[in-house]
Amino acid sequence: MSSIHTSGPLARLWLPVIVLALLSCSIVRGQVPEYAGSDPLASTKGKETAVLAGGCFWGVDAVFRHVKGVKMVVSGYSGGSSKTVSYQSVSRGNTGHAESVKITFDPAKVSYAQLLRIFFSVAMDPTQLNRQGPDEGPQYRSVIFYAGDTQKQVALAYIDQLDKARVFSGPIVTQVVPFDHFVDAEPDHQNYFASHLDDSYIIENDMPKLRALQKEFPELYSR
Repeated sequence: MSSIHTSGPLARLWLPVIVLALLSCSIVRGQVPEYAGSDPLASTKGKETAVLAGGCFWGVDAVFRHVKGVKMVVSGYSGGSSKTVSYQSVSRGNTGHAESVKITFDPAKVSYAQLLRIFFSVAMDPTQLNRQGPDEGPQYRSVIFYAGDTQKQVALAYIDQLDKARVFSGPIVTQVVPFDHFVDAEPDHQNYFASHLDDSYIIENDMPKLRALQKEFPELYSR
């Protein structure tokens, strides 16, 4: 990440102060409208995959791990040509990759459009170009990597719907591109949120996303 992350005794000392500050202000953007097109739940259980990028993968990973119907979330890298990259190389911003998450979900419990609604509502800001919050560079760009025509059509139609309704303060810059390949991130980046609750970066940037998910989508929130 481009910002400085701290953890340990100093972060624990500031934890109560930071949490109180976050709770005292309104930082939740709120739900975006439901997808107006057709993307119903499947009639039978199954398994599908969505690959999304929206800034640092720690927070996006954490959000979708708490969505009902999601079976597995993996943090990694997508969008570049090389299949052998590392956190260090991607962080330089010149590999073409974006920090991404691969979400395996049951379409009988949560639809692809519902996942995109959560993505746009609480996981990231789709109007920020080549950045998210304190993190800057093309590796933090917002991307929907679609798998197949159905995902492509839903993503493009949904973005068009939200732009026409002027849901956000500016146009959506989220890219919609075909999925090619996904490189798993290193083990210490998997489910990073859960094991770094006293990290100041997590407290300031990612905890609000989990609170927003629980508040705005209680029917889809899973502990």
